[in-house]
Amino acid sequence: MSEISTGTLRLPKFDVRQVRAFLVVAGELHFGRAAERLFTSQPALSRTIHALEDAVGVSLFERSTRRVRLTSAGEAFAAECSLALGHLERASTAALEAADGRAGRLRVGYMDFAINGRLPSLLQGFRAGFPRAVLDLEYNPSSKQRVALLEGRIDVGFVIGEFESQKVLNVLVDQNDYVALLPDTHPLASRRTLRLADLAEEPFVMGTEDAFSTFRRLFFPVCHTAGFFPNIVQLASNTSGIFGMVAAGVGVSVYAGCARNIGRVGVVVKPLVDVSDVIPTFAVWVADNPSEVLHGFRDFLVANARLRMAATHAPRSP
Repeated sequence: MSEISTGTLRLPKFDVRQVRAFLVVAGELHFGRAAERLFTSQPALSRTIHALEDAVGVSLFERSTRRVRLTSAGEAFAAECSLALGHLERASTAALEAADGRAGRLRVGYMDFAINGRLPSLLQGFRAGFPRAVLDLEYNPSSKQRVALLEGRIDVGFVIGEFESQKVLNVLVDQNDYVALLPDTHPLASRRTLRLADLAEEPFVMGTEDAFSTFRRLFFPVCHTAGFFPNIVQLASNTSGIFGMVAAGVGVSVYAGCARNIGRVGVVVKPLVDVSDVIPTFAVWVADNPSEVLHGFRDFLVANARLRMAATHAPRSP
């Protein structure tokens, strides 16, 4: 029996063409009809089956002048070959889908403002067009995502601000305004809008430097413009902590406008009318990353950004 070696495993040497021919004969149990289905001659088909049997090392059919039937070995072989061909067809489909970005694994980094903002709808839209793509989501602050991206631990990150690197490409996916977070019992909670300067004398709850460093670097200059530096009385390492402490009356806070999507009991969200700055969220990825599913995600994000820009600049009906 002719064999090929794959390390310690030795496999019979036959090809998919022979297996397909065998399964047709096994289905018809008639060489003449099987030959017609395969668009070949009966002698050629017989030679193919004999070659397959030589490779396998057993007889797969019992032949007589009156009938053809599978041997017990042939029945076992047919069952496994049907499964194998199904796997091969799925493998071929998976390879094609991976090649054009419709399948594969994408490691996505995200931070608080992204997951509470537009990221969920973006991922949902991408999944609709790429249902076989597997998305691995990993939370990290913007600063840590930038390191993870350059070290190849994530494929794409959603971060505050552009990633200024010659190796990295950016696309703007969201912009948040600044909003105030107040306990619902606070004297200012009944006002429709606030000025940032209204909070100058208030105790502040802020995210830690480790978790919110990028936001803090944007926010503190905004406070300076308003004429004060926040009196920080409590730090929190995540969004839930910030909202919980505000709800408990520990202090007020300032957050991104995506806070409107969170809906924490005991916390009211107020726009800051004297702050025109925005908090941009960018999708970032290394330009030479060869991942086809990343290329598909990139094209999706760019197309989405263009649609949003066109909608923003479209003339309004009178």
